[in-house]
Amino acid sequence: MSLAALAIVGMVVWIIGEILLKGYHGLNPAFIFGGIEAGMFSVEKSGVFPMLFGTVALVMIMTVMVVPFGVITAVYLHEYADQQAWWTRTIRLAVNNLAGVPAIVFGLFGLGFFVYFIGGGFDRLMNHPTPVWGKPALIWASFTMAVLTLPVVVVSTEEALRAVPQSIRDASMGLGAGKLETLWRLVIPQAMPGILTGAILAISRGAGEVAPIMFTGAAYLAPLPDSLNDQFMELGYHILILATQSPDVEATKPLLFATVLVLIALTCALNLLAILGRAYLRRKYRQLHH
Repeated sequence: MSLAALAIVGMVVWIIGEILLKGYHGLNPAFIFGGIEAGMFSVEKSGVFPMLFGTVALVMIMTVMVVPFGVITAVYLHEYADQQAWWTRTIRLAVNNLAGVPAIVFGLFGLGFFVYFIGGGFDRLMNHPTPVWGKPALIWASFTMAVLTLPVVVVSTEEALRAVPQSIRDASMGLGAGKLETLWRLVIPQAMPGILTGAILAISRGAGEVAPIMFTGAAYLAPLPDSLNDQFMELGYHILILATQSPDVEATKPLLFATVLVLIALTCALNLLAILGRAYLRRKYRQLHH
């Protein structure tokens, strides 16, 4: 067991070290805050700011959508639903199976449902002569990523709710509090660190997935999005383009490694924010109990 753990840690250290050694040369203010006006494959003049902006916008919008919906779903399943009812078992089975669906399938689902059905339907309703919402856009990519990461949030929130002792619910309701008040004031605050853990896992997956956004919003070349119905550039998709479309792969490698390093650093930074929030909440509720 220990050898297997060491082998896994060693592989992670080797991969991160390789990326760090080959990518840190490219990290400078001009690269991080620059655009691609000089060309996407120019090692000296290319920047990643449009991709950074797009990735952060995608992850933030996705998190705002998936966390409330996932928490409400988990609260219903754990606190209100009849655990033996067929629909409860069906919903839970659907959530669990959703976690195993390949990411590319989510992309096709987002294209058909969000882009063509909802966006296209809205355009027809508003009589738009050209597609305004019925085309790949930041909002549809965010919706698709929210569906992709929903099982992570639901399962982790249910586990967090399950960890709250039943005696707390019984004591609160025995003193006259309603079920909703007990949930809002006692159960959900104590489960919040677990809920944030789900959000952290969702952020990690959302920042790294490429397949779903290829169909629903990411663009090869695009300016900074001005609105939710604009296409956008994203770091993961940009890395895919650099690795597969470059006219000179060897010459583009420093740019590729530097972009991968930026993506890893961005994911770590977003996770760090959530981890700090979780640590703050744990400390706060530990102090309340003492």
